[in-house]
Order: sequence, then C-alpha cells, then structure tokens
Amino acid sequence: MKYQSPFEIIGPIMVGPSSSHTAGAVRIGNIAHQLLTEEPVHVRFSLMGSFAETYEGHGTDLALLAGVLGLSTDDERIPTAKQLAQHHGLEYEFTRKKLGSYHPNTVLVELKGNRKEVKILASSVGGGKVEVQELDDYPLKFSAEIPTLVINHRDQQGFLANLSFILNEHGYNIARLALERFKKNGPAITVCEIDNIVEPSLLPLLRNEIPLIEEIRKIQTE
Repeated sequence: MKYQSPFEIIGPIMVGPSSSHTAGAVRIGNIAHQLLTEEPVHVRFSLMGSFAETYEGHGTDLALLAGVLGLSTDDERIPTAKQLAQHHGLEYEFTRKKLGSYHPNTVLVELKGNRKEVKILASSVGGGKVEVQELDDYPLKFSAEIPTLVINHRDQQGFLANLSFILNEHGYNIARLALERFKKNGPAITVCEIDNIVEPSLLPLLRNEIPLIEEIRKIQTE
C-alpha cells in the first residue's frame, strides 16, 4: 500500500482516537455496508492481531459498528455506535480469531440483511487506508479509495472486453481491474476501480448491455 502525500500518513479528518484503529475500521465497515445494499440485521466481527488485543480500548468496536451502519470517518455519532445499533435493531458480536498471515489490524466482517449477506476480510494499514483481502471467499484485493464496481457474473470469454468497451464508450477510465473465479464458466466476481464518479445510470446500463451480470454494486468514496 503506497502513500501519495504526508497527509495520508497523518490520517484523514476523523473521530479519534486512532487512524488505524478508528478511521480504518470505520471504512472497512462502510465498505461492507455499501456491498450489502440493504439495512443490516446481524454482524459478526472476527478480529486478529492488534485489533483483537485493543479493539475496546481504541474504539475499534465502535468504529466497525459505525461503518456497517453507514457512517463515515468524520461522523460525530461514532462514539454512540452501540446505541445506534440498538436503535436500528442491529445485532452484533465480536470474536477473536486467527485469520491468516495478514496485517495485524485485520478483521473478518460477516454482515447480514433480511435478503442478502456479505463477507469481507480487510486490513487497516495505517493513515485511515484499508485493503480488502477477500470478498465472499474470493481472493480479491482492493482499497475502495476511488469509485469501485463489484460485479457478480458468469465467467465467459469476452466478458472483460465487453465491460471495458462499454465503460470506455461512456467516458469511464479504468484504474484497475481484477477477476476471480472458482472454476471455468462458473460464478465469478470482477472488481473494477475507475477514476470517475459513478453516475446513477451506469449500473442499469451495464446490467442491460451485459446479460452475464447477475449483480452489480458500487463503492463510492467518502
């Protein structure tokens, strides 16, 4: 993970106390919130390393809860996240778990709504920056620092070429593209990071133009 300026090392505008344990944790939770696309009803946070050892003292528990409720890093309601969770009927639990050879500030978020669920394994790497390591058990790495499309689709020859053509045709520049699948011609997920703000018309356009797409979600930066 590279830093572009000293301000990124100092950290973002946020509710403290720590950019790694608070701002990064809020962003991880918020990514899960955006991917769920409905109000959450239950969440399990499995923490490892430094997150597991200090999550209550550093407010990581409040930050993660705030994120899955849709709050951003500078929201003054972060310290009241447990009360907000109760108000919204969100059940939550925190556990400690060895998740693998990742950054010590790593958490597995298993977020459920009434119809859907999403699972992300992500790390807070400093300065409020995060890196998703896995999405729904697919080894997909992305930061969500810029607008990101997450596309569930069938694996088939020409999918990426078609996606790239349509995005280019409508003025979107691809910054990074990654596809993962478990088997040929089976389910796949593509993560597409783009330089442009995602207009509301783009998602239905892609669904209409590419029949292989089963679901498409966006993660928009704060």
